[in-house]
Amino acid sequence: MLTKRDLLRSTAAIAAGAALARPSLLMAQSTPGIIEAKDIAEAGFIYGLPLVMNYAVMYEYAVDRTSGQFKAPFNEIKNEPNVFTYKDTAIVTPNSDTPYSFAWLDLRAEPVVLSVPAIDPKRYYSVMLCDGNTYNYGYIGTRATGSDAGDYMVVGPDWTGDTPAGIKQVFRSSTQFSLAGYRTQLFGPDDLDNVKKVQAGYKVQMLSAYLEQTPPRAAPIVDFPKIDKELAKTNFFDYLDFALQFAPEQDNEKEIRAELARIGVGPGKTFNFKDLPLEKKLEFGIGMKEGQRKVDEAVANVGKTINGWRVSGLPGDSAHYNGDWMKRAVAAQTGIYGNDPEEATYPFTRVDSDGQTLDGSKHNYTLTFPPGQQPPVNAFWSLTMYDGKSQLLIENPINRYLINSPMLSAMKTDADGSLTLYIQKDSPGADKETNWLPAPDDTIYLVMRLYWPKTEAPSILPPGEGTWQPPGVIVAG
Repeated sequence: MLTKRDLLRSTAAIAAGAALARPSLLMAQSTPGIIEAKDIAEAGFIYGLPLVMNYAVMYEYAVDRTSGQFKAPFNEIKNEPNVFTYKDTAIVTPNSDTPYSFAWLDLRAEPVVLSVPAIDPKRYYSVMLCDGNTYNYGYIGTRATGSDAGDYMVVGPDWTGDTPAGIKQVFRSSTQFSLAGYRTQLFGPDDLDNVKKVQAGYKVQMLSAYLEQTPPRAAPIVDFPKIDKELAKTNFFDYLDFALQFAPEQDNEKEIRAELARIGVGPGKTFNFKDLPLEKKLEFGIGMKEGQRKVDEAVANVGKTINGWRVSGLPGDSAHYNGDWMKRAVAAQTGIYGNDPEEATYPFTRVDSDGQTLDGSKHNYTLTFPPGQQPPVNAFWSLTMYDGKSQLLIENPINRYLINSPMLSAMKTDADGSLTLYIQKDSPGADKETNWLPAPDDTIYLVMRLYWPKTEAPSILPPGEGTWQPPGVIVAG
């Protein structure tokens, strides 16, 4: 599926033996020359990668009931009564700290009202609003709006209307389809029933239902194109073309949209990859491959390196990216639907403190937080293990995918008060198993999460420049 790392790489791979298809008269008459078309395809790939990745997740979660990852139809909430495991594969680097709830929103006909219950201030929660451009355009939750109950309205890009009484805040999506991603803190396995009670208080309803009025005419039925690993290899621009019809052009997109229109991609266009002659397919393939190479290179160099960790503040709203399409693509590939740095900051690493690739088949590792130097947060922190290739959670004998601060009371500290974590594929022994983070028998990808990081020193903010720094991963023995 599209969001797996191998697919991110294969998206740009065009089958060399593709059959020669009938030429498109439109393309033959209007497309730029070979070099220029390659450049447009490269820039378009970088610009469009987050939109296509988002579409793939939306398709699995809200459209295709047979996907194995389906959650709920549009404008209905699906509460996950458990944290994510290795079986959850639709999203790369999934969080396994907080049971998720998802509501994919169709905002074409009318706004949607999201209602949240009063929640214990000690329990962190957030509702991240992320649109089809992968812009985080708003937050509801402990940090952003507090712990009181409230009703919030989400509107589409073209909505004009009054804000009803009782609505605390209005959030505007830049696209007609959008995601509300809920994270509700779990304090431990015995806390799951309490999380379920909180989730039961989340409510999603159309504005007309909220106001007890007759609903407006329904939006037209959409024929969502099927997307999967194989289709994505050659049909990337078909999917981008489809997604853009629900994403009105913003001021900072005029240039890239105009270039895409020259190759037949955009609202009202009829781009169809299979109708291109082979030479055009190859032009697009070269451009996409180069675009993916540049994204991969930028991911490897994102942010600032601190003790082997990459520390950056990637995700944000439209103003945050300000037309930097590479930055947006890197944020999506690193972990689509990541939080703004103020909500959560994510140091990540694939290397030890000496810069050598982390590999559970070759070494055991330790990570030690000195006394009083655990990640400084208002909510909680965690360290999550992923497979180095797929960026997915790994199956392991104790079903432990992370170590987080709510687990500290059950963990052992060193004589000097420091906290040492054992990162390896085999158990470090019964006496150390409380501090064991199981690793794959292969390369390792580690992500630290600081939820609601503190702003006063010591702090990880601003990302890469803060006074708190993550300690390096050390080869054991």
